[in-house]
Amino acid sequence: MSSHHGLANPPAKRLPASIWALGFVSLLMDVSSEMIHSLLPVFMVTTLGVSMLTVGLIEGAAEATALILKVFSGVLSDWWGRRKPLAIAGYGLGALSKPLFAMAPTIGLVVAARLLDRMGKGIRGAPRDALVADLAPPGMRGAAFGLRQALDTGGAFLGPLIAMGLMLLWADDFRAVFWVAVIPAALCVTLLVVGVNEPERPASTARTNPIRRENLRRLGPGYWWVVALGAVFTLARFSEAFLVLRLQQGGLALAFTPMVLVLLNLVFSLGAYPLGKLSDTVRHTTLLAWGLVVLIAADALLAFSDRGMAAWLGIALWGLHMAMTQGLLATMVADTAPADLRGTAFGMFNLVSGLAMLMASALAGLLWDRLGASATFIAGALFGALALAGVLVVAAQVRTAPKPPSTQG
Repeated sequence: MSSHHGLANPPAKRLPASIWALGFVSLLMDVSSEMIHSLLPVFMVTTLGVSMLTVGLIEGAAEATALILKVFSGVLSDWWGRRKPLAIAGYGLGALSKPLFAMAPTIGLVVAARLLDRMGKGIRGAPRDALVADLAPPGMRGAAFGLRQALDTGGAFLGPLIAMGLMLLWADDFRAVFWVAVIPAALCVTLLVVGVNEPERPASTARTNPIRRENLRRLGPGYWWVVALGAVFTLARFSEAFLVLRLQQGGLALAFTPMVLVLLNLVFSLGAYPLGKLSDTVRHTTLLAWGLVVLIAADALLAFSDRGMAAWLGIALWGLHMAMTQGLLATMVADTAPADLRGTAFGMFNLVSGLAMLMASALAGLLWDRLGASATFIAGALFGALALAGVLVVAAQVRTAPKPPSTQG
């Protein structure tokens, strides 16, 4: 095909190499992280002998750390006008944490490594996504983000598969598998440094502080409703570590525990794009309500079964719920916030969701220790039902509210 065709306004035919490089950076780090995370809950309980409450607190604190740091790193990359150095710092911290898991004699070093790993994730997330947007040719931003997400989630099920193969090969030697995870992490940082070029940016004008009171006042009730909804959603959806432990308790062999995350991420990655497209054509509240119904069903199946078809169906439905709601909540944040406050709006949303994740995982671990695993999933279903009631009430209000004459549909 001739590249000289239509010289007047040639559209970009392919994504720049830097976007592909960023996609593979995501894939390599995800392979490394998931090799460890798919085994870590079981390693903590079986090898280091910690309680379920401790697992819940560690997982919750780790995820909350990542979400809270996202607030600051995105704002910082806007002010500084540089994104790549923050991305390198974030991926670098993630890579540095990997050998610590392999060396950890007690739970203390595991906690330090897990927090270091999530700090890296929090620092790199927003600048990396902003860098994808900076690099994407006009009219190809969707393709750019789609490619990065696809490669990222690809890493999320390759990692557990590799971990499982090595556990079978090396007779359940957790530490040996953790050492192997150091390799893709090191490759990831090397590729980012060498393979990604940050576009030059013109010297920008002075900005106002987005966290000033008069700016925050412009985030209206519609936005805060989405934030509250996101928090209740997160309470219903505690750390995935508990899904792995539930099936391990049901007799799933140690070597096969990563299959839980393989299935979850496979369903999530296959569903995210088509369901994201669907959210452009149906009412957001309708899709959210169905997402909650799916989550309640997943919780119910896992409350009553820890093995066999029912338990695996519960894991698959959990992944489907993620595909239905994760992108949708982000879209709703973008829709309800003023354009110039979008970064701050996402930061606030992440902060509240992060605190809810910390509470949810601590509560899940506590219920599991005191009342057994079923209680954890029953509580999740109840929070899901609470969120569903909220969505239906708001949907009814939206439907009965008089439509402004200027808008259509």
